[in-house]
Amino acid sequence: MHTMWKGSISFGLVNIPIKLYAATEDKDIKLRTLHKKCHTPIQYEKKCPNCDEEISTEEIVKGYEYVKGKYVVLSDEELKELKDEHEDKTVEIIDFVKMEEIDPIYFSRSYFIGPGENGGKAYGLLREALNQSGKIGVAQITIRSKQQLAMVRVYENCIVMETVHYPDEVRNVKEVPSVPEQVEVGSKELETAIMLIDQLTTTFDPEKYKDDYRLALQELIERKVNQDEGKTPTEAAPRQNVVDLMSALQASIEKTKKPQGKANPAKPAKPKATQAKAAGDEGGQPLAPSQTIAKKTKTVRKKA
Repeated sequence: MHTMWKGSISFGLVNIPIKLYAATEDKDIKLRTLHKKCHTPIQYEKKCPNCDEEISTEEIVKGYEYVKGKYVVLSDEELKELKDEHEDKTVEIIDFVKMEEIDPIYFSRSYFIGPGENGGKAYGLLREALNQSGKIGVAQITIRSKQQLAMVRVYENCIVMETVHYPDEVRNVKEVPSVPEQVEVGSKELETAIMLIDQLTTTFDPEKYKDDYRLALQELIERKVNQDEGKTPTEAAPRQNVVDLMSALQASIEKTKKPQGKANPAKPAKPKATQAKAAGDEGGQPLAPSQTIAKKTKTVRKKA
């Protein structure tokens, strides 16, 4: 059993070294949330909705919302200083009371208390004193930076500490809606109800009570495993880096663009002599009108 806290129990001038162990455990079956398409576990990212960016642990601070939308920020140094001031590794028993004086609504969580180094004799003395007196101790303890009220009592052969809620942590029962103040009940109905209670009255045996839902869920899971219905996350195809692709495309477009502000170079004009040669005879002399007509007629005849 894992030791979760070391310290001592003190009452009066008596100080007993102890170790604390969790007395209960959560037996709930933990179910993972998977992507229905590929059966991959879903990740939950730390993301700031205002900045629309994922943030690291170093960028996270603690704050208290004192009015809607307004926070006071508490630094790690301030919280550590406050913790150091109030953390005491002692279960200090303040009072002794009768168990029946405490309503179960106050109880929160149970811890086994075992003796620390050389604390066996003092541990046995406190256990016997609690048994003989029929009392339990009211104590204060700090666990995980939270100061808590606790009850120290004997369970079987072990000292147990029960953390309990402070009175202001238990809500006012008068706030529960629609609770009738007084209802008239017929004597016959009351007698029948009491008779039914008497018939169902027995000695408390915790072993007879089972978590039927958890057992049925466990059986369903085992059946699916035995029938080889297990799913393995589908290997995803490598994702193309969209940002790099867009950059490459943009760079390609820019590369093929013609320089802005520069007109297309005009074709150089043919020298007049060349123009004349093209329009004249082979010697480069311009043709007379009659020669031009004759040449055109000759061309037409050839085509015919």
